[in-house]
Amino acid sequence: MTRIQYVTGDATDPIGDGPKVIAHIVNDVGAWGAGFAKALSARWKEPEQDYREWWLHQGLYQNVPFELGNVRFTMAGAIWVASMIAQHGLIGYSNPHPIRYDALARALGRVGGFAKERQASVHMPRIGCGLAGGTWDRVEPILAEELCGRGVPVTVYDLA
Repeated sequence: MTRIQYVTGDATDPIGDGPKVIAHIVNDVGAWGAGFAKALSARWKEPEQDYREWWLHQGLYQNVPFELGNVRFTMAGAIWVASMIAQHGLIGYSNPHPIRYDALARALGRVGGFAKERQASVHMPRIGCGLAGGTWDRVEPILAEELCGRGVPVTVYDLA
């Protein structure tokens, strides 16, 4: 079992050698442009375009249904970006915690399998703890089980 490596840096500029996957959480309502998604869009256009196509076609897009727990893998330069639907709706007064931990576990399981097949490392900010309204003490064990438990190297980035 691998361990999670914590570093200070930018998750859109992952460290290390070999194939890489950047994993992040998206919502199930087709909204993109805030949080980490905004940083991805500033660096590459493909992840946002792919997410919007996926939402527009609602599951008819490349045979991956647009629903909680599913993931779209998009090439951005030489890096895969994994957009994981693990947020139901948007954060707000009536929805202070849109993260769905069960959907996150399913999505990370898919990311883990994808990364293992490609001998890739997985990189991310502290997913689920910003606009998804989650807590790291709930997210970290899911990462440990679904990624580290498969032997997938994981790096979590905190901005300076």
